[in-house]
Amino acid sequence: MRALRYYEEHAPLTPDRAPRSQRHYPHSAVARVHLIQQLYPVGLSSRTIHDLLLPCVLDGQATPELPHRLTKQRDTLTTKLTTLTTTRDTLDQVIANAEANLRTEEACGGGG
Repeated sequence: MRALRYYEEHAPLTPDRAPRSQRHYPHSAVARVHLIQQLYPVGLSSRTIHDLLLPCVLDGQATPELPHRLTKQRDTLTTKLTTLTTTRDTLDQVIANAEANLRTEEACGGGG
């Protein structure tokens, strides 16, 4: 619930209000919240989401600089993905070396 309030403050997510201030979100809010939840963890700020993506996604609004700014965001994500992949591959090699080391110790009668 706290996340929805945050999204209301920082992204175009506006519920209808019932008489006792209960929030009622339109069905379209589900897809919007899902998109926001995909974008935050990969490093897009609430400002970027609000200013760049949601206007375009919600009602097709685009400014001349929008494609350039979105491409820049995408390129930043691509760089992060490359770094993460390289780090994962390095970790895989360290794990393989550690496992090989343990097998060698066990074969030599070590093991602990």
